[in-house]
Amino acid sequence: MPKMKTHSSAKKRFSVTGTGKVKRNRARLRHIASTKTKKQKRHLRGSVIVDVTEHARIERLLVI
Repeated sequence: MPKMKTHSSAKKRFSVTGTGKVKRNRARLRHIASTKTKKQKRHLRGSVIVDVTEHARIERLLVI
């Protein structure tokens, strides 16, 4: 049986931490930023850990 291929768009959007958790960046900061407040934009910066309920689905895309 051939090897499983990694989902290319998922590979660009998610990264795995040393402990095996999946990291992602927050959405809604790419455009129309002038209408958002400084506080909104500040809280959208940085990355967060993917929720446990989505973890298995994203792992399947990343073929971990």
